[in-house]
Amino acid sequence: MDLREEFEGRVKKLENFIEDKGFGSKQLKKAKKVQRSINAVVFMGSLLTVAGIMIWALNRD
Repeated sequence: MDLREEFEGRVKKLENFIEDKGFGSKQLKKAKKVQRSINAVVFMGSLLTVAGIMIWALNRD
């Protein structure tokens, strides 16, 4: 198992290097930022929707 873990670690380091310095790395970083922003907006929207439904359910009596 030790050899496998070492191999996976080296592959991961290589993938990270290519991600940071490779072709298209700037576009990848921009896409990650956009995805993070979209995820935050979706999370907040769903949170507000759930809160609104709860308020509506409690006040409809």
